[in-house]
Amino acid sequence: MRRAERLFQIIQILRRSRQPVTADAMAAELETSKRSVYRDIAALIGQRAPIRGEAGVGYVLEAGYDMPPLMLTPDEIEAAVLGAQWVAGRGDPVLATAANDLIAKIAAAVPEQLRPYVLTPATGTGMNWKALPDGIDIAQTRAWIHAGRKIRLDYRDEKGAVSQRVVWPVTVGYLETVRLLIAWCELRNDFRNFRTDRIEGAEFLDERHGQRPGVLRARWQRALEEERKRWAAKDRNCGP
Repeated sequence: MRRAERLFQIIQILRRSRQPVTADAMAAELETSKRSVYRDIAALIGQRAPIRGEAGVGYVLEAGYDMPPLMLTPDEIEAAVLGAQWVAGRGDPVLATAANDLIAKIAAAVPEQLRPYVLTPATGTGMNWKALPDGIDIAQTRAWIHAGRKIRLDYRDEKGAVSQRVVWPVTVGYLETVRLLIAWCELRNDFRNFRTDRIEGAEFLDERHGQRPGVLRARWQRALEEERKRWAAKDRNCGP
């Protein structure tokens, strides 16, 4: 790996991590020596990259730092196209259109010699996936997630009983043939998964639930982790 590419990769490693990254970890990922990483970090700091940290502790990249656009590698192109193909086949209509537009933009932006990685990639995903019909506008649901607003649902459970819920939407998830709306349910005072094909009606409320979307999502992730720990403890107690 050329040094210029390695410097860029160090920035990428620091950018995607929320915790300090040690020189050992970077050296392992870059398949180089720790001494080289120290020299590269010093060079980046000399070029005014806002990197904080020290040897043995780890390094972080300060928020707000940006780099001029750099050309995608073939692997990055195939990763982007594979993800876009998946969304085109499984996302809601708005996202599916955006995914196809993204593929077209990547094809137009990359040099001619890299265009086959977009138009004839070595990886692919099935395009004939059919979800059960949604009882809620998924595009508007995504907008309400970002806006931190509540949704009132008429929801039918597996026995056919319909109840009304006011929820704080967290994210839209995908299973094999159904979509899920993961949300905080005011009725149950807990996080719940709602199959979108069982939603009989939805009213998008102007009322905000008062939590930033990232904070609400972090709460949900902590609840998932606590549930996993409870199930793991139960399995251990039920073991031979």
